[in-house]
Amino acid sequence: MSEKFLSLEKIEKRFPIPGKDDYVAVTDINLEIKRNEIISIIGHSGCGKSTLLNMISGLDSQTEGNIVLEGKDIKGPGPDRAVVFQNHSLLPWLSVYNNIEMAVKKVMPDLSPIELRERVEKFISMVNLDHAKDKLPDEISGGMKQRVGIARALSITPKVLLMDEPFGALDSLTRANLQEHLMRIQQKVKNTVIIITHDIDEAVLLSDRVIMMTNGPDATIGEILEVKLEHPRNRVELQHDPEYIRCREAILSFLYEKFAKEDE
Repeated sequence: MSEKFLSLEKIEKRFPIPGKDDYVAVTDINLEIKRNEIISIIGHSGCGKSTLLNMISGLDSQTEGNIVLEGKDIKGPGPDRAVVFQNHSLLPWLSVYNNIEMAVKKVMPDLSPIELRERVEKFISMVNLDHAKDKLPDEISGGMKQRVGIARALSITPKVLLMDEPFGALDSLTRANLQEHLMRIQQKVKNTVIIITHDIDEAVLLSDRVIMMTNGPDATIGEILEVKLEHPRNRVELQHDPEYIRCREAILSFLYEKFAKEDE
């Protein structure tokens, strides 16, 4: 597909420091992201992963360069992009159903009551939470809260789903379960997904390409790894797949040989 979808062109982000030179978080970022592609961005702490995500979401602006989605410059947040954070950010006084309903009402105010209910229930079902739709966030597990966050983000039909270490605070079994949910859902909705992660196995399992960042400050894209594995993917079968092993070793080499970083 020759059509451009999401372009990052010569992106730089500086943070002013009073009395000192600016802190350059990321510089010279050039990236073309395809429609319906799953991208992971990986790198050591301080490499500007979340900074990049915030600029794509429109929550922050770049100092230089352009971010273009379907021919239009991104100048701020919009319903064509949705964010899932590590902290689920649910409103604690609203039920699972009402947390999702609120987002749909805001973005799609012209839906009839029947259309609204059908849409909310569709995305609750997509994350297998029909049994918990009337529960408050405090009454469900951390993994279920993240599933609500994913359902809420997808319910507004974003062209780009942005995920900032969405499974980072969860135990390994819950994390694996949510990765399976995400892969299954993405096969259904076919949107572009950009995931920030520290987890090498997660990056290879989920992604079509892995963007590897150099260390900050002045972080930039060091390498881009294409993951040549068909979807849907089975994590158990992949453990001995030569392509999976190749990708995993390439990321390990980048992070712990080329750009090793001592704990500070």
